Amino acid sequence: MSVYKIIELVGTSHESWEDAAQQAVAKADQTLRGLRIAEIVKLDLKLEEGQPITYRARVALSFKYD
Repeated sequence: MSVYKIIELVGTSHESWEDAAQQAVAKADQTLRGLRIAEIVKLDLKLEEGQPITYRARVALSFKYD
């Protein structure tokens, strides 16, 4: 039997939502072990003068809880 903990991180990128999600997962992978699932919870944009300047991805990550 296993137990998993779920956290949410927000990744940002000037390129794309995909890159923003990858940034969140890459950062989590540096400090957490046993990452299992990454679920995109929400996507949004930071705008400046009506133009997108930052893509943001809220990612729910689960990892095995020891």
